[in-house]
Amino acid sequence: MSRRPARVVDAHVHLWDPARTDWYPYLSGRQQLDMGDVTAMARRFDVATYLAESAGWNVEKVVNVAAATGHHSVEETLELDRRADVDGHPDAIVGGLPPAASVAEAIKAIDRQMASPRFRGVRPMGPAAAAVPADGVLRALQERGLLFELMARTDQLAPAATRLAAFDELVVVVEHTGWPRTGSPAEFAEWAAGIDALAGVGGNVVCKLSGLAMPLGSMAVEVLRPWLEHAIGAFGVDRCMFASNFPVDGMHGTFDELFSTYAAVAEALDDESRDKLFAANAERVYRC
Repeated sequence: MSRRPARVVDAHVHLWDPARTDWYPYLSGRQQLDMGDVTAMARRFDVATYLAESAGWNVEKVVNVAAATGHHSVEETLELDRRADVDGHPDAIVGGLPPAASVAEAIKAIDRQMASPRFRGVRPMGPAAAAVPADGVLRALQERGLLFELMARTDQLAPAATRLAAFDELVVVVEHTGWPRTGSPAEFAEWAAGIDALAGVGGNVVCKLSGLAMPLGSMAVEVLRPWLEHAIGAFGVDRCMFASNFPVDGMHGTFDELFSTYAAVAEALDDESRDKLFAANAERVYRC
């Protein structure tokens, strides 16, 4: 068995309640996702549930990432921040960037979330949202000291790198290890080139090692290792962080199985490097 890290700061969690059908229509069958059977993730997932499922991994802090649709993602940020005072988590929140008719409207949604002390940045929350928003939105995030979470598929990674190159003071988090679509050799080759392009943008771009169980359908070490090792090799241990993406990745296994795979991949690294991947880098990026 691989050594477990001394501590974990989970950089990607979705705390949600399917009963909020207006916020999470895809958890109640009102909106279809191209993810197959989502029964295993369509459940109430609160702080107590998360801590029970992650028991044994010494999770110190949790980053919640927006999951409510559209403008509901703004309200989600505000509510989760209020509840954290009672629940103890989340310790940082990535809010939503809902569809907007103008840059000014998008900035208004960002500024509304800044009322939440745990708010750290945004991810696009719309079915037709571009991977990278308008320059004016990126500039507003940069000026406010907020981060941008990049939700880009394999073929969007290299173009995103080109767009983001001009914003060298904006912290960019590449979500879900670059969101590969399948595990095919052709997909891996295109994905690897895109990951390399993003890593080459600069030290302000970091990679969240998560979400691979979705397209690969497995948490097995031999399945995830090539993707994780390539990303860590491209970005380096100072710019990567493990995350669970629970309860979504829970459709393919348990928290223990996922983090055991992460521990196996990081087994050969020294203690300082392992702490960076499991905790310290997320603390730095999300200021928690």
